[in-house]
Amino acid sequence: MNLPVNENIRPELSELLYRLSFGSDKKRPHAVESRHRKNQRTARENIEDLLDADSFIEYGALNIAAQRSRKPVEELMATTPADGLIAGIGTVNAADFGDTVSRCMVLSYDYTVLAGTQGYFNHKKMDRMLKLASDQEIPLIFFAEGGGGRPGDIDAEGVMITGLDLSTFGLFGSLSGKIPLVGIVSGFCFAGNAALLGCCDVIIAAQNSNIGMGGPVMIEGGGLGKFAPEEIGPAHVQSQNGVIDIVVKDEAEAVAASRQYLSYFQGEINHWEAEDQILLRDLIPENRRRTYDVRRIIEVLADTGSFLELKPMFGLAMITGLLRIEGKPFGVMANNCQYMGGTIEADDADKASRLMQLCNAHGLPVISLIDTPGFMVGPEIEQQAQVRHVCRMFINGSHLIVPFFSIVLRRAYGLGSMAMARGGFHESFFTASWPTGEFGPMGLEGAVKVGFKRELEAIADPLEREAHYHKLVARLYERGKAINIASHMEIDSVIDPVDTRKWIMQGRKSALPKVNRPEFKPFVDSW
Repeated sequence: MNLPVNENIRPELSELLYRLSFGSDKKRPHAVESRHRKNQRTARENIEDLLDADSFIEYGALNIAAQRSRKPVEELMATTPADGLIAGIGTVNAADFGDTVSRCMVLSYDYTVLAGTQGYFNHKKMDRMLKLASDQEIPLIFFAEGGGGRPGDIDAEGVMITGLDLSTFGLFGSLSGKIPLVGIVSGFCFAGNAALLGCCDVIIAAQNSNIGMGGPVMIEGGGLGKFAPEEIGPAHVQSQNGVIDIVVKDEAEAVAASRQYLSYFQGEINHWEAEDQILLRDLIPENRRRTYDVRRIIEVLADTGSFLELKPMFGLAMITGLLRIEGKPFGVMANNCQYMGGTIEADDADKASRLMQLCNAHGLPVISLIDTPGFMVGPEIEQQAQVRHVCRMFINGSHLIVPFFSIVLRRAYGLGSMAMARGGFHESFFTASWPTGEFGPMGLEGAVKVGFKRELEAIADPLEREAHYHKLVARLYERGKAINIASHMEIDSVIDPVDTRKWIMQGRKSALPKVNRPEFKPFVDSW
């Protein structure tokens, strides 16, 4: 190894600086150019953008691929710096939350090194970092681009044959619920890389992403045909089926989204603004048959610009996300009456259940905005395992140890509305309704048709029958009005929409999470 001579630096330090220089993007202009040509950034550029300035310290920077028996060390230093996995710790959002709260671990596969594959030493490095993250409870941001296992590390053949005894995947999975886990993808993410990505709480993916449990080689090897990597798990597919939580334009937006996402679990902020809450009074139409945009209600209710929606293309009748009110972080779930009237199907229930798990694991109170005719029913929906999926809401709701606040916006019918309220209207810390709220054990028109079927059939005159039907419906509506329901103490109060933030904040101040339940072992389900 021919080291550069510097008379002012001792030889051992000179050797160290020389070895470390190979990890610099400046030392690898062709690799950098290749990334930029594809409108992507290098792994180090992403890390520099993610972490606060000068906060990064790198672990395992001197690693090279386990291929010394087939290639010169100098070549491996130049072509496999850090063995393709950049790992270390730093801070994110320290200016807002301080160094201790803002500490963060970052792990990034480097696609310019052997296509971001998982090698012998980077597995060893990964295991070291995952154990450290677990012991110190450090939030983890994971850049997952890469192609899975690496067959070329022949130096490891004497100590590893299949690698199926590795601890990496078990260690990564064990972090779920213990620390926030954020996965980021741009480009191809297959096999082992995708297996780790799928364990993350949230997946943020650029539009150019392809995510799959098997890449082209594995698919062809399994006799399933030949496919280009771009055909496997593209972002538009993986966002509609619920794999991806947040789709962004590119890596720059992905990093910005990850910083925002992580901030909700770092604490409260002192500076905030909110729209005039009087707007809430008119966001639900007077005509109860008309739909409205519940996202707009969330945006007005939340501090300005603080709502981050999760899985917007999946489970379209349910909206979930994170927001702030007076600088305090919350999770939010809401029925979307603009899709199937807000009726809860399997995907919607899974989406809400995961939001509850996420908030439960990491200590965020949950706000539930209710406007649903209930669970979807019928022979076709039961083919989708509706019974099991929707009941996840009851199970997750009943195991919450964080405060839960239910607010009925309009319809609250049947078991679906109970599931939205943590299992029942007296299970939340409070259940309040806006004056537009209406309640019933099922949809009121259907209740009349079924409950008064014989009575209606006994009326021979069609016009008289229709008039009697509407009279019965009106009677049920009057009986199910929010004010009447509150008068019977089935809900806690009817409130002016303007006071919604006040109720939520007072509830947050008054409701203590059940932090002393030793039997509670949270994790965030992969689905």
